[in-house]
Amino acid sequence: MILCLAGTSDARELAVQIKEAGYEILTTVVTENASIELKRQGLDVHVGRLAAEQMMDMINKHHIQAVVDASHPFAEEASKNGMEAAKQTNIPYIRYERDTQSFEGEAITFVSSYEEAAELAAEKKGVIMLTTGSKTLHIFAEKLLGLPGTRMIARMLPRKDNMEKCEELGISQKDIIAIQGPFTKEFDEALYKQYGVTLMITKESGKVGSVDEKLKAAKQLGIETILIKRPNIDYGTKFSSFKELIAHLKQTVFIKEEV
Repeated sequence: MILCLAGTSDARELAVQIKEAGYEILTTVVTENASIELKRQGLDVHVGRLAAEQMMDMINKHHIQAVVDASHPFAEEASKNGMEAAKQTNIPYIRYERDTQSFEGEAITFVSSYEEAAELAAEKKGVIMLTTGSKTLHIFAEKLLGLPGTRMIARMLPRKDNMEKCEELGISQKDIIAIQGPFTKEFDEALYKQYGVTLMITKESGKVGSVDEKLKAAKQLGIETILIKRPNIDYGTKFSSFKELIAHLKQTVFIKEEV
């Protein structure tokens, strides 16, 4: 059996292909909503965050033969827990990493952390749209809320916990865009125009995350962008192709025949 750290659309597709290759597979996601599509595909799903120790217990309980980490490029903690659990239980850890993209332009500023992005945004002021999710929203709220000459627009998934977090941080309803992508360049342009955005902040999440559409729309309208680079993690065995990852899996983990 393979343990697959999932949660994104491409991770779901990979999990299905691993199953079709003949492996039993157990997927893990953080939220119930993320589990729905996996269950529709007939996959077994564990819902909830897992520390390294919990992952080790799961590996031992289900006789897991390998960890395939297809979590989001910014799910740094999940990846580190997966690597540690695989190391401690002496099974292979294989990372699926979305291809990186090459972005150029005078209007794009690259930063290495959310904190750096928030500090830079506070210097620039204006109408700032965040497309960085809810997990790090507090970092930006601390720097930008109430700052003179600044309006912070938070774009995020339409989940109850996200709305509760906005309320706790004091983000008003008129500054919340609760919506699920992916979006086209034209949609992003319309959204930027609607709010009069002068600065957009996003993450280098890869093509599947529609980063290029956000950036092209911003460039078209002359909007500055702050792009947060991916965490610098040494994953070891890593692939950006489903086909290559599954080929490696077949060389590494033998499929157990049913008796």
